[in-house]
Parts: sequence; structure tokens; C-alpha cells
Amino acid sequence: EVRGFQAPSTYSLSDAYPNPFNPVTQFNFSLPADGMVKVAIYDINGRMVAELVNGFHAAGTHPVYWDADNFSSGVYMINMNASDYVTMQKVMLIK
Repeated sequence: EVRGFQAPSTYSLSDAYPNPFNPVTQFNFSLPADGMVKVAIYDINGRMVAELVNGFHAAGTHPVYWDADNFSSGVYMINMNASDYVTMQKVMLIK
């Protein structure tokens, strides 16, 4: 354990900022323990259109950037899946 490092107490996905955005938005995911994490973007029809994170990460808070330059305007869902934790948030791309 890194001295002075306090792992987050819960899994979480921060609010994307900015939102609405064009073309880049940023958010953080937090893990209370090391483990596998998947963060993916889904379109309004439920199709996965981008996979931003898929792998093992250490406990802590990790930044994620989504550059949606080659995506069309609309509503997208950010889905985070880690251990038994699943959450989703809505973001809006406006070009």
C-alpha cells in the first residue's frame, strides 16, 4: 500500500464534464479494490459504440476521456461494470 494513499470506499462513476459536450468529455471511475473494469459507450438503441476501458486496474480514482469526434450528435450512455457494481449515466453530444 502506498503511504498516505486512501482507496475510495465505494465503486463510483463521476458525472461527465462537460455535458453536453463537443467533442471531448471527461469523467472518473473509482475502485475500492483492485479489479477488472469495463467502461463502454452505448448509443440510444443499446448498441455498444466504443469501449474506453477494459482491463485490470488498481484501487483508486482513474480519469477517462472520450473523444467523440467521429460520432454523430445525440444521447449516449456511459456504462461502468466492475465486480458486482454496474452503473450508467447519460451524456449528450452536440455538434
